[in-house]
Amino acid sequence: MRKKNLPILEHVEITAIAAEGKALARVDDKVVFVPYVVPGDIVDLQVKRKKSSYMEAVAIRFHHYSDLRDTPFCPHYGICGGCKWQCLKYAEQLKAKQQQVYDNLSRIGKVELPEFLPILGSRQTTAYRNKLEFGFSNKRWLTEEEVRQDIKYDVMDAVGFHITGAFDKILDITECHLMDDLQNRIRNYIRDYSLQHKLSFYDLRQNTGLLRSMMLRNSNTAEFMLLIQFRIDTPQQRQQALDLLQDVATHFPEITSLLYVDNHKANDTFGDQEVHCFKGTDFIYETMEDLKFKVGPKSFYQTNTAQAYELYNVARKFAGLTGNELVYDLYTGTGTIANFVARQARKVIGIEYVPEAIEDAKVNSSINHIDNTLFFAGDMKDILTADFIAEHGRPDVIITDPPRAGMHADVVETIKRAAPRKIVYVSCNPATQARDLQLLDDTYKVAAVQPVDMFPHTQHVENVVLLERR
Repeated sequence: MRKKNLPILEHVEITAIAAEGKALARVDDKVVFVPYVVPGDIVDLQVKRKKSSYMEAVAIRFHHYSDLRDTPFCPHYGICGGCKWQCLKYAEQLKAKQQQVYDNLSRIGKVELPEFLPILGSRQTTAYRNKLEFGFSNKRWLTEEEVRQDIKYDVMDAVGFHITGAFDKILDITECHLMDDLQNRIRNYIRDYSLQHKLSFYDLRQNTGLLRSMMLRNSNTAEFMLLIQFRIDTPQQRQQALDLLQDVATHFPEITSLLYVDNHKANDTFGDQEVHCFKGTDFIYETMEDLKFKVGPKSFYQTNTAQAYELYNVARKFAGLTGNELVYDLYTGTGTIANFVARQARKVIGIEYVPEAIEDAKVNSSINHIDNTLFFAGDMKDILTADFIAEHGRPDVIITDPPRAGMHADVVETIKRAAPRKIVYVSCNPATQARDLQLLDDTYKVAAVQPVDMFPHTQHVENVVLLERR
């Protein structure tokens, strides 16, 4: 129900792009954040939240559509919560992301910056992902229209995406454009089969139900992986799970890796769970230039394969390797960057927190006949120490690709003590990257900045920065 005393604002012009995929307007010297609108739209707004310095609102009527507006292509747009920028032309998305990187580095980092290179846009703006995850739930999310109809629905089972703010509810997805259409056909087939055979969908609050989640991965080698998570409590449920897997394997010969997990935990993470191979191999391959990368169900691999190549190409170019350098690749993951640059370096040392990822990195070196890499597993601040550098050598170049939280302050200090000639900083979060650049600024200057768009129709942007020792 609408809260009392929350006003309707009429004929408001949307003026700019804001954070988290929203846009903003200004009314009576107060900022208003609005989703699913673009600069130039003129709208009536229903305020949903009112604070002393800002308001949050939704558009309830459009008086004028902006020339920057595009037509959303997904039937779940505005409900799913993903791909919020479908309403904004792609060229404008790129401008907004370029500005986002500049604002973060200049306002948070407050360091001297060179002229930015133009953002590298994604050639594919739909079906660009190589991995998707869908959840099962016996509590389907009802849209506002369905709630207004006040109908009692017989089927409340759903497979799709979690709704923000409703952790136990799933929006039933019939059509998603983030990955090629095979994932739509597989997901919809599994839903239909499960409803027909009365398989139980997961109840997150009770931690019961056979069907928990599915993960789909494809690759540029035309391989396809499907992993289904079950919670199997009885012999009957085990047979139901195996029957479903067999039926899917029969109907979708395109699946080259069909896997399953029996997960009894209260969450769907399966890094600590045994993965069973029902059909095919327990991995697929991705290729990049003449390299092959083995990708298992627990492996991290950049989710936009084509743009991952552009991203790593920028990192390699910024590193400026001649074949004589010792390179440290921090947060190496499965060693993709390390192996990608190894043939242009004397030696590459990769460090990563996840032991399984390091094993993948070693395998990826082996299958590509790369013998000048070394990989170490452990917490970065514990591994990358003065003793480690004394044992393995002072790096000429450090490439770092940390998680969204950025680098630990101890890691930044160790990098400065290691004193590499160059640092190539790859980031999925320009805000924390900016913070780290400020910490490095007394020793390193920013020499080049290259934003890269990995996720069209979202506000997310990757950024590569080249730092040179002062």
